[in-house]
Amino acid sequence: MAFEKSLTIIFGVVACLLSVALATPGTATFYTSYVLFIIAASACYGNKDSGVMIAAASDPLWANGGICGKVFNVTCTGPTNPVPHPCTGQSVVVKIVDHCPGCGGTLDLSREAFAAIANPVAGIIKIEFNQ
Repeated sequence: MAFEKSLTIIFGVVACLLSVALATPGTATFYTSYVLFIIAASACYGNKDSGVMIAAASDPLWANGGICGKVFNVTCTGPTNPVPHPCTGQSVVVKIVDHCPGCGGTLDLSREAFAAIANPVAGIIKIEFNQ
């Protein structure tokens, strides 16, 4: 029993370390138009409500919609502009529901998701993300 518990703890630590090691750097912005998908439907799910912890993928991630529905853990790692210390120290899990062609970040987060990890006044932040 003790051996199995130790093995479980070791596996958990290794998984966490791999998760951190495999994080991809990028930038994040945020958007608010998802509230009105009736006017501007999401590229992945049309007018279906997907909640508020969502994101749109930039062109390099889009893969002709292959990223739709994938879930990512996103963490703010620092500022990209003069807003000092924008990060909250938290991470957020978001689901890709839209495409953000030509957007200024790697991921375009919902306002709620962005606010969970950074001060929205920053507008754009450095991130690490992994699936």
